[in-house]
Amino acid sequence: MLIEICCPSIEAATAAQNSGADRIELCAELDIGGITPAHEDIMFAAGEIKIPVNVLIRPRGGSFVFSEKEHRRIMEDIEFCAKNGVNGVVIGALTADRKIDKARSREMINLAHNAGLSVTYHRAIDCTKDIFKALADIMELGADRVLTSGGCESAFEGISTLSEMVQLAADRIIILAGAGITADNAQQIVEHTRVTEIHGSRKEIISAIRNPQPHCQDALYFRTLEPPNPKTFQHHD
Repeated sequence: MLIEICCPSIEAATAAQNSGADRIELCAELDIGGITPAHEDIMFAAGEIKIPVNVLIRPRGGSFVFSEKEHRRIMEDIEFCAKNGVNGVVIGALTADRKIDKARSREMINLAHNAGLSVTYHRAIDCTKDIFKALADIMELGADRVLTSGGCESAFEGISTLSEMVQLAADRIIILAGAGITADNAQQIVEHTRVTEIHGSRKEIISAIRNPQPHCQDALYFRTLEPPNPKTFQHHD
């Protein structure tokens, strides 16, 4: 089981590494859902953090529908990450009608892959109107993994959809479960979805996964929510 910790600072990344995280997602401003971190932080993390560092590339909070200017900035930030030796980037974009923006996403993914970067498609997928069509599109585009809560506010609430996504993905893409994962629900999410990677901001999930405690299987409560409102959606936990 690979555990990725979302870190809004170098200090948080260092602490996550020291706590046993397998990978870092470096970002900034989690209070607005996460945006691209400062270039100085990217450079420092690439040089000083010993575990793989993936960088969130998102020019602003709010919706995942980007202008041409914002798209150019995303492409420039991907190039910056490549030049500074990080492991990968976390990207994504939607159209106004809540579908995967395949044209722009393809440009991002191709640029990243050609530079040797791993690509995670972020939780824009959870704002699409058809999450399974969106997953198919992302697989077609060639992303390495997709970060998702199964279209719900939390991965625990989306546990049934996540399980379906894992089955549909097979060996074509990694489903990275994220959002609202805690020490109390991490093991249940892993067991019921069969994900091989999880993502969260709480370091406590590391020990919860590494040293699982017995729990009551019947206590799980499954429910499906409408997709989050793209205008208010919080990308990260």
